[in-house]
Amino acid sequence: MPPKFTPIRLFTTTSLLAVAGYSAYQYRFSNINSKTTPPTSPKKMTVDNSFETLFAVPLSCDGCIKAVSDSLYKLGGINNVEGNLEDQLVSVKGTAAPSAIVEAIQATGRDAILRGSGASDSAAVSILETFEDPVDGNYEEPSRDVRGLARMVQVSSGRTLVDLTIRGVSPGTYRASIRAYGDLKNGATSTGPVWSGDDQKLRGDLGLVEVGKDGRGGSFIDHGFQIWEVIGHAMVLTRQDEKAEPLKNDKDTVVGIIARSAGMWDNDKTVCSCTGKTLWEERKDEVNKGML
Repeated sequence: MPPKFTPIRLFTTTSLLAVAGYSAYQYRFSNINSKTTPPTSPKKMTVDNSFETLFAVPLSCDGCIKAVSDSLYKLGGINNVEGNLEDQLVSVKGTAAPSAIVEAIQATGRDAILRGSGASDSAAVSILETFEDPVDGNYEEPSRDVRGLARMVQVSSGRTLVDLTIRGVSPGTYRASIRAYGDLKNGATSTGPVWSGDDQKLRGDLGLVEVGKDGRGGSFIDHGFQIWEVIGHAMVLTRQDEKAEPLKNDKDTVVGIIARSAGMWDNDKTVCSCTGKTLWEERKDEVNKGML
């Protein structure tokens, strides 16, 4: 059964990351200092469909819950907030982007780990990394740096929200897409064309993302597909014009595989059975890898 929550104030939901060993959902990229680098011009970070998300947040008293709630309620699209001191959890319901909620919680001086979003089998995530081709005959495994994250929550039959954030890339206009294949053997070049499903049109075209001079960008998209349709496919974010020539790997093209993540009450793990580390200890490890 879900833990009992004490409503403190209206609050929004965020989505969960429980994929491939990454328990920390909120993240920061290496060489980017979010405290000193202001965000680019604000984008619309709300949608029309409401969804629910669960966070692990360090809470010591009701005042902590109120502080988190107050910060989140300043966002647009916050409908409900509930906090659970015993289990150190905050549940949010609304239409605001998970990435915006993460930043609002950070603004209170607290950390947050996304524990679940939406119903079972209705959420997914893709960690976007660089994949540069070998140089000067060096065919060792290419270095990969985390540059972005795509969080997905299906809110109705055939409608899915995609919260896409990007950090540490060159300024410019990028195109986000879901690809026909999930083969990252050769990075972006082996992911195939844009996914179309059974339709003639390119259903995997997620549109444009503007990245500012600070190397930061984001988009919150309501798109026509179901989560099960895209699991195992690759996602690509690039400045390249595919109409002119095939995709190539470069420092500003990031790729990742779309994998399932947990629903609202699907993930109650607090200690990793593989490493014996707690949720927060694992989070520190991921921060050292470039995630926050």
